[in-house]
Amino acid sequence: MCNGSQPKYKRILLKLSGEALSGNDGILDFDFITSVAEVLKKCVSAGIEVAVIVGAGNIWRGRQGGKMDRVRADQMGMLATTINALALEDTFKQNGLDAVAMTAVEMNAFAEQYTVRNAIAALESGRVVIFGCGLGSPFFSTDTAAALRAAEIGADAVLMAKNIDGVYSADPKLDPTAVRYDEITYNDVLAKELKALDLTATAFCMDNDIRAYAFELKDPMNIYRVAMGEKIGTELHR
Repeated sequence: MCNGSQPKYKRILLKLSGEALSGNDGILDFDFITSVAEVLKKCVSAGIEVAVIVGAGNIWRGRQGGKMDRVRADQMGMLATTINALALEDTFKQNGLDAVAMTAVEMNAFAEQYTVRNAIAALESGRVVIFGCGLGSPFFSTDTAAALRAAEIGADAVLMAKNIDGVYSADPKLDPTAVRYDEITYNDVLAKELKALDLTATAFCMDNDIRAYAFELKDPMNIYRVAMGEKIGTELHR
């Protein structure tokens, strides 16, 4: 059950993995994205300001580039995140959710260019802001982009919606004795070399006292539950 009728967080940054958006027969499951839109409408109605950053594992990851130049391969990944961001924006709007896609790289024919000022203004007006292109720089993951954007817009928490229900002591698919943590510090994540966030994102969250939650997106209502204060998945903190 959620803790009361008031949200725990006023402004959240939701990280959606690209894999979580993919369907069995294609790169995007629009029925699932619609269900996410309905939950975000519920969040906005509760007074929560919502920003979203999306990965692109359903389309392309820079490390898939093989012998490609790493910078070029990562640029392809940035373009892939923009495809996902535009799909989210369109589906959100079709379902009555005011949304705007913003990209770190200028591509004004497709989306607004990201600035902190414009993103905060959109959030304060009740729009859902969707970040594409990650940070606009190679070598940085969308986990790191989520952490930095959360700091820039003053988000109260980062919600990491994944295909696994939290942070484990080991890969639960490979180790049946793996234990899920209810909460863990960033220091412990680094010391134990856990696969929660990438190292850069983990260190940034620790240095900037950013609270994060890792939980399963299989049930999109988990987004609302976490934002309202329910204990789900793993809480990460300094």
